[in-house]
Amino acid sequence: MASVDETGGAVANQGVDPSLAPDTGRRLNSAEKVRFAIGFVLVSLLWAAPFTMGSGVLLPQIFNSLHGVSAEAALGTMNSIGCVFALVANVVFGALSDMSRFRVGKRTPWIVLGGIIGALGFLLVIQSHTLPMIIFGWCIVQVGINCLIAPAVAVLSDRIPESTRGTYSALYGASQVIGQQLGTIIGSSFMANIHTGLVVAMIIFLFSGILTVLIWPREKSAANTVVERTWADVGRSFIPPTKNCRDFYLALLGRFTFVVGCFMIQGYQLYILQKYCHLSDAQAASTLKVMALISVVTTILASVVSGPLSDFLHRRKVIVATSCLILAVGILFPFLMPTATGMYFYAALAGIGNGCYMSVDQALNVDVLPNAKEAGKDLGILNLANTIGQVIAPGCTTLVIGVFGGYRMIFPVAIVCLLVGTVFIMMIRKVK
Repeated sequence: MASVDETGGAVANQGVDPSLAPDTGRRLNSAEKVRFAIGFVLVSLLWAAPFTMGSGVLLPQIFNSLHGVSAEAALGTMNSIGCVFALVANVVFGALSDMSRFRVGKRTPWIVLGGIIGALGFLLVIQSHTLPMIIFGWCIVQVGINCLIAPAVAVLSDRIPESTRGTYSALYGASQVIGQQLGTIIGSSFMANIHTGLVVAMIIFLFSGILTVLIWPREKSAANTVVERTWADVGRSFIPPTKNCRDFYLALLGRFTFVVGCFMIQGYQLYILQKYCHLSDAQAASTLKVMALISVVTTILASVVSGPLSDFLHRRKVIVATSCLILAVGILFPFLMPTATGMYFYAALAGIGNGCYMSVDQALNVDVLPNAKEAGKDLGILNLANTIGQVIAPGCTTLVIGVFGGYRMIFPVAIVCLLVGTVFIMMIRKVK
């Protein structure tokens, strides 16, 4: 894995031992390694599971029952507006965590706060009975998620040695995918009792940040840290980097096209089963559970191999690009087989593709950062690819359905997005 030049980057300059933690300048001991590993797993599981319970299962089912409202349009509107809030929150909280000077550390308070904000958003959704109020509550959930994610991901740059970053990135990324599948399984179990399901999601999210910071080794105090950024810099946090940033933007575009292609299918799985595969509500719920179980297994297998393999081979982009191709092949199956079986094949390959991608992509993103001192802000900008991609994906799906009169053509469009993403990733130069 290549080091970046002296203008700064996520990786230390040439000559610095890559096995040393950036914040302490020493090697992590065995206990610290285990605690970081558990923390990265938990932080992903505990936000991804409740998020998917809401956006992937429970709220789509609520929208099916709203009279005079297109379920697809309602879901697309909620995701699109919510992602705008996520976009702003990710960059702002990333920048705020960069410049914070709390005694308990610069990232810790924001991670805890994110779980609390997200839980409050779920509470508002639970108490809402109209589409506008549900959407507003979900926007608060998105703010909470990004208040949690932005500083948590920056810990990879702050505290994890470069030589093992791929492994910890694998734990974070794979746990996110597994959390999404667990959210589908849990959410599907509450389709007949949606209110209770949302309460469960709220409780899970409430403890997401708290448990993470309790398990991670305590972050060193930032009270006496000289902060080179000011409050005025928060407003400039939306200005992307302009120097030493070619690979940064290629990584951003690669992630963006991956997210669009992925979420065109993933975000509409319930509707695809109901309206494309023509399954009943009960059959769709059962199929969703099986798909999620398949994806959990294949995701675990893929991530167990891909993260450590990335560190061992010192390769990032080849693994990320290959994962895009695997997912594209998976999406081809329901296009050719509009049945539950076709969706099972999709779930298996999507688990492998997502497991490989999420395991290594975060480490690749850290490696292409233009300036290590602004890791929170710049990782926030890279995470905008997730946010904007999730804004664009519902619009693409709805547009394709409107133009072609059904779900069938969303599959080839999603495949094209993934192939374009593969090209962007392979164009990166700094990282092998």
